[in-house]
Amino acid sequence: MATQDPSVIAQLVRDLDDARKQSKSEKKRSYTCKKTTFDVAGAKGVTVDSWKFMDWDYKRPDLPTYARGLFTTRRKDNIPEIAVRGYDKFFNVNETTDTQWRNIENKTRGPYELSVKENGCIIFISALEGDKLLVCSKHSTGVRSDTNMSHAQAGEQWVERHVATVGKSSKELARTLREMNVTAVGELCDDSFEEHVLAYDEAAAGIYIHGLNYNQPEFATMSGDKVHEFADAWGFKKAKFVVYDDIESVKKFLEGCAETGTWDGRETEGFVVRCQISDRDSGYRDWFFKYKFEEPYLMYRQWRECTKAVISGKLPKIKKHHKITEEYLQFARREFIRNPKLTTEYNHNHGIISLREKFLQERGLKGSEIIAMEEANDKVNGATNNIIIAPIASLGCGKTTIALALVHLFGWGHVQNDNIPKQKGKPKQFAFEITQAMAMHPVVIADRNNHQRRERKQLMEDIFPVIAETQFVALHYVHEPKAELLPAIQEVTRKRVLERGDNHQTIRAGSKNKHEIVGIMDGFLHRFEGVDVERDPDMHFQHVIDLDVCASSRQNLETVVTALHAAYPRVIPTMPTSEELDAAIDAAISNYEVMEDLSKGYSTHKPNKQKNLPVAVAQQKPGPVATPAMLARKIEYFSISVPTSEITSTLKSLFTNTSPETARLYNQLHNSRRIQAAFHVTLIHRAASKDNTEIWDRYAKQYIDVLTANPGNDPIATPPKLGPVRVRLERLVWDNRIMAFVVRIVPAESENEGAADSTFPCANAIPHITVGTASPDVKPKESNDLLQRWHEVGSGGETGIFEAEVPGVKLVDGLVGVVMMRGKHQ
Repeated sequence: MATQDPSVIAQLVRDLDDARKQSKSEKKRSYTCKKTTFDVAGAKGVTVDSWKFMDWDYKRPDLPTYARGLFTTRRKDNIPEIAVRGYDKFFNVNETTDTQWRNIENKTRGPYELSVKENGCIIFISALEGDKLLVCSKHSTGVRSDTNMSHAQAGEQWVERHVATVGKSSKELARTLREMNVTAVGELCDDSFEEHVLAYDEAAAGIYIHGLNYNQPEFATMSGDKVHEFADAWGFKKAKFVVYDDIESVKKFLEGCAETGTWDGRETEGFVVRCQISDRDSGYRDWFFKYKFEEPYLMYRQWRECTKAVISGKLPKIKKHHKITEEYLQFARREFIRNPKLTTEYNHNHGIISLREKFLQERGLKGSEIIAMEEANDKVNGATNNIIIAPIASLGCGKTTIALALVHLFGWGHVQNDNIPKQKGKPKQFAFEITQAMAMHPVVIADRNNHQRRERKQLMEDIFPVIAETQFVALHYVHEPKAELLPAIQEVTRKRVLERGDNHQTIRAGSKNKHEIVGIMDGFLHRFEGVDVERDPDMHFQHVIDLDVCASSRQNLETVVTALHAAYPRVIPTMPTSEELDAAIDAAISNYEVMEDLSKGYSTHKPNKQKNLPVAVAQQKPGPVATPAMLARKIEYFSISVPTSEITSTLKSLFTNTSPETARLYNQLHNSRRIQAAFHVTLIHRAASKDNTEIWDRYAKQYIDVLTANPGNDPIATPPKLGPVRVRLERLVWDNRIMAFVVRIVPAESENEGAADSTFPCANAIPHITVGTASPDVKPKESNDLLQRWHEVGSGGETGIFEAEVPGVKLVDGLVGVVMMRGKHQ
């Protein structure tokens, strides 16, 4: 790493120059490279070339280099060299395919260094021939054309101050950097020069060195301890970092910090995670990704942008935190009236933080406390109606399957654009049908591809004037970066569409020519415009749920329901069980039928000839009133529901101070949110009723008796309780796939916690509570298999089974009830 290969550098420069010289037609199908040449101050006749790609190009797989901040030059002997080398562009978690957690888990290795993401401007410090120090910002060096100091100049002044504190000179620093063939990468944090979002007082100001990159085309960088040694030796400030050996610990740490947006008692923007990735034949290489905290950083940034809009006389765009942001802007207006000079300073990025801190001081709250209060208020007073779910998809993504599954689970409205006959003004008719459905349903699914911004804009512009308080939620099937994702998306979606044949309202793959179908699909992919919440109309989405086109509908359904449960807890107060999600997908696939003649009327699922009714209304003909016996035939299983808090607290206590190996599955379940949202003991499932007729009939009779004795109650809206019972948690058993509590069912009135309850027998050989599964592919019913193996071979050694005894006598109260088919559960 100590020297540069001139032939390799020369080839890199040629590739960059070729990209810069592309014709307009070539640029439409390839990346764009921009070259800017700068004179080096104090070095007569010496220039450096800055090479820059567009931000979105860094997601492509075919760039000559991924350095974000790259300067080349020529030595006195005309040999080319890299003068400055920044980091490879790195992305936020879930922003690209590589930064999806599942790929981070599978492709990377530790140690994982987590550096605090300082909130300033990046500075590169390197050296040219003759011990000449070169200080650059991301893409420029030297002076600005106006009278203001450039970032590079400010950085150079700080370098002089830092090295002087240790009795050294910038010339000595240049000599050392050139001998090492590295670029020192730092963050200039100086509120007196330029404010950002987070505050740095005089003592905290300076350049925080966080990287030493080798000046080579391929990215290679030094470890955090070496960076700290360098910073200490030359008087720079150090970016704090922590190290973890395994990715599970990394996730746990990041998610814990994200709850408050702070670490080590200080608000921060997030962390940069440094590790190694193996995604090429050459083995592992240095690789970074970032984990940005959404809050309170995003709220502060919104306050800044809204304040600048108010100063310029524009209407501020408030996307979130409406109430507190409006209060802040009123405060800011009053301050500007008292001191008009503040507006000029604010537009030059001064006074931003002091104004914000003054407001927070007046309110007596920290930013993190405001966020926590808002979240608590949302859970109590969150939206309960006028919610429109809009897919952003192309053909074959599975949007209608997800829509039908949501209808199956929650009974929401569903307006399918394909079921509206071709007519003049069809988009307005689509919007009209949605507003009609909103009168009867708290949530309506606008089932259309909505793959172009103009479609989303039309939908919002037609809905908002009718129902102004509508909240739009995007189900965003991620297609970008297209260069990276499109090949897999084409393969998966073509397979889905061609295999379903004519079972689609408009794309009859069984009747049409295969090439014609593929052409239609490619047209959608070419026109697809992903969600961009910084632009109109996508900025009006209240929530955006990113989905993987190549994932199964079952996986995407769980992602959707989990996100909606978090965003609208009053609409979805409890998460459906894994069994209910499975059943919803099965129902969505089996219940979908194609309308043969759209001129006969509209339908969401099946042909429906009731005319003059909106889509969400004309679903079914009224059926006979259900008797208790008829309802009993709709029971899926009988179970004992137990308090969630009792189970989760017991789990937490069992894994306190345990080894990483012992806690591996628990941490995986916790970090991936695959611990069940609600817990129950299954007493008997319909699938087991033939082998356990006596038990099934016993519960069915109890159910019918309770309904008969309480005829005025709605058994669907409020399923009856068959009686109280207690459950003793005895032992936790798990392997690498599934975790479950072994339990004993105890009579509610019994003082003997060891006595079995014959009133509520269990058809399972070992009564249990499933805690969670490692992935959607692992079904909860596999708990029976695990416990059978545990009973036969025990735990430890080569069995792959772990167990932990619940200390003392842990009894929890439970209620026996029913879970109905089609998601009508207790």
